[in-house]
Amino acid sequence: MRPRQAWATAGVGAALLIASGLRAQGVDRIWGTVTTVTGAQHEGFLRWDVNEASWADVLDGQRRRDTEVMDRVAGILGEEETSARAVEFLGVRISWDDDGPPPGPVEAGIRFGHLEWLEPNEGRSARIGLKGGDVVELRGGSTDLGPGLRGLVVAPPGGEPIELGWTDLARVDFRPAPTGARPTAERIFGTVTDRWGNDWTGLVSWDRDEALGSDVLDGADPDGRDHALRFETIAEIEPLFRGGARVVQRNGREWTLDGTNDVDDGHRGVQISDPSLGEIVVAWDDLDRVRFSSPPSVGGYDTFGPGADLRGVVTTDDGGRLEGRIIWDADEARSWDLLNGWIRDVELRIAFEHVARIERASSRRARVVLWDGREFELDGSNDVNDENRGILIEMEDGSWDLVDWDRFVSAQFRGR
Repeated sequence: MRPRQAWATAGVGAALLIASGLRAQGVDRIWGTVTTVTGAQHEGFLRWDVNEASWADVLDGQRRRDTEVMDRVAGILGEEETSARAVEFLGVRISWDDDGPPPGPVEAGIRFGHLEWLEPNEGRSARIGLKGGDVVELRGGSTDLGPGLRGLVVAPPGGEPIELGWTDLARVDFRPAPTGARPTAERIFGTVTDRWGNDWTGLVSWDRDEALGSDVLDGADPDGRDHALRFETIAEIEPLFRGGARVVQRNGREWTLDGTNDVDDGHRGVQISDPSLGEIVVAWDDLDRVRFSSPPSVGGYDTFGPGADLRGVVTTDDGGRLEGRIIWDADEARSWDLLNGWIRDVELRIAFEHVARIERASSRRARVVLWDGREFELDGSNDVNDENRGILIEMEDGSWDLVDWDRFVSAQFRGR
């Protein structure tokens, strides 16, 4: 759901905090071994669905609601055990057969740095093994999973890239790139400024398509001549009010280009993968400019942990303090889960491992404070408004409580 209005608090433009001692060239890039249905194996740098190439990028999909969690909600709300199970909470009734899972998948995403392996199932789903031993099943809610996958490119250093489709895949095993392995092109990196003046810094996917410096930006100049500029040569792009975009190359040459979805309102948005936050998406109409730069040291595979239960203290409006394991929105329970929300028309997907505190700001929004000090006021998602399905807390004594949004004051998460 798009928000009508949202506000950012202090720190939105703060500089990206990144892991030290790591070189961007190769370390941030996804590496793995792909086993095909014919038994062939291909190892190298992976480019997934065109626009994901680094460990900080998000694998998107959908997952079923956890039946055990929904049963817990039903039990707390006093629902009877019947063959037709149902929960009515915050004005929403959810029902399902006792022999089957709750209806309706939920949007989900996991950053590639948490993945150990992936095995496609029939159709559009896959079993995914994570570092901590968790195994989850995601179904294609985007082109990342299923026959709609726009290709998986395996690029062995010094060898020819191999492109595979979804139906070619039997298994993908992920691990850090070997010492000394270097890709032929760097990830695109830069600072994206939205039209409200907020800066978002990280690994950039342009038009949800171009992700590497060797990719090209296409467009025609006012004389009708076509140009294809490699992103590694571009210093800045600025959308123009009258249409098209001003493109400045690193050598100082400027172009006014139009006529393709790279530089006009057919643009599908700019994704920014911030290793210390998660993912940000800025639509073309909300883009002021982007300034590209050489990637600094960014997080490699080993900077992404095995995942852990969400734990902390939930404070209620009557002064109560409930401490223990937290399941947010009756759905997100692990540190690699994503918290969704919007600042005006900018979408944020924040990994819970970076969230220090969530405060109820109103019925329609929440203040989210990260461990690095950045603060955001988010709305537009049931994660951060009164459509939240409830915050479940399992206390140390084994008892449970369910806090709805009207009762909720804040959640202070346990440090990583």
